[in-house]
Amino acid sequence: MKAVLLEQFGSTEHMKYVDVEVPSIRANQLLIRVSATCVNFADIKARNGKKNQGKLPRLLGLEAAGIVEQIGEDVHGFHIGQRVIAFPHDGSYAEFVVADEKLVFAIPDRMTLETAGAFGIVSFLAYQLLAHVARLQGGESVLVHAATGGVGTTVIQIAKALGAGRIIGTVGHPEKIPAAIQAGANDVILHDDPDFAEQVNSLTNSRGVDIVIDSIGGDVTAKSAACLALYGRLVICGNASGQYSTVDTGNLHASCRSVLGFSFGTTRKERPELLQETAAQVFRLFENGQLKIQIGERYSLEEAPLAHQRMESRQTTGKILLIP
Repeated sequence: MKAVLLEQFGSTEHMKYVDVEVPSIRANQLLIRVSATCVNFADIKARNGKKNQGKLPRLLGLEAAGIVEQIGEDVHGFHIGQRVIAFPHDGSYAEFVVADEKLVFAIPDRMTLETAGAFGIVSFLAYQLLAHVARLQGGESVLVHAATGGVGTTVIQIAKALGAGRIIGTVGHPEKIPAAIQAGANDVILHDDPDFAEQVNSLTNSRGVDIVIDSIGGDVTAKSAACLALYGRLVICGNASGQYSTVDTGNLHASCRSVLGFSFGTTRKERPELLQETAAQVFRLFENGQLKIQIGERYSLEEAPLAHQRMESRQTTGKILLIP
């Protein structure tokens, strides 16, 4: 089969389109013929050796959609030919992937395989962040950083579906503001503005927001804490800036604010059973028309290095697909 292997950490020139053996499965696993996968920011970090280094050469990629090709003898919930989303152990930039039964999910009939290829991480992550970590209640306000990325646009949609009140998005460039509005944000500001916390407080009549979803880190995290309402929840789910921040905890107990963390990768590894309910909920939102995944660009599997360059340019909106 064809696959894209990372031979050294660093630039995209180390991503090679090569022939490799089709992987074998264990008793509790499925072999899936990949119809579509996608580029997540975690793939960029992994390529640069900043996340889950592991051994080289290696496959990148966290998710795939495709057709079940083989089933292990202990697998009972799927059948050959079924359309599924999977979170494979060993990367997804390939024509075939292997995944544990607990990390494979049958997709709705009217979901295309292209949509499914971009659906898994962003929808599962966004739902977990809002429903389980932040415990969003009807009418609460939400601040979503990186609001035009795959996760950001999905967080906005799911927040609306779960009954959020005002949704404020932040973006890195004025040209991205219309995309955040189209996703459903009520207001959009620039997260690089020195006074973005003051802008948020002004938009909320000095109250602040109930929930902040922060995938950027660095100075953005510190400023986010300055526009958090009493009983507010600051949820850290990434550090796209490459930096972490220090949050002043001196007033947390008096303000009843919380700082929370969440990793989809950790949950996938340590508590995969939590994703079963999440799958049911996000598929329901999709079928109800409350969740749409925007696909920004499509590339062949061989063009994976170019897809990485496009994501790193910060000029894209929506998801970037790879089609084997």
